Amino acid sequence: MTAPIPLSALGAPLMALRIFADAYRHLPAPSVSVSTVYPNLLELAFHDDLDGFETWCVALGIPSRNVSHGVQGGGRTRVLKAETNYSGGLVKLVGYAKIPTVDEERSRTGVAS
Repeated sequence: MTAPIPLSALGAPLMALRIFADAYRHLPAPSVSVSTVYPNLLELAFHDDLDGFETWCVALGIPSRNVSHGVQGGGRTRVLKAETNYSGGLVKLVGYAKIPTVDEERSRTGVAS
């Protein structure tokens, strides 16, 4: 068993979070993750809020060309990811959104099958 890491090892992501809470208090609130597994990483996740993901990308100066796109959940969930260095650590943004089925899209748009 390895020795537990001290709270001070999480300094970079916690500092970034502190700065964000002040400088970006008006932005949509993400789910926040800090972990001893990756002590230099602050992850901000946006569930069903790709607009929030985009707003944070713009605020952090992440160009759209640096956003990766994927699909998970058997093709039912769109996943966007972007990373940037901030306050001595890595900030990772992740956006999740449901991909509507054909029937859901038809229902939403009112187009008959």
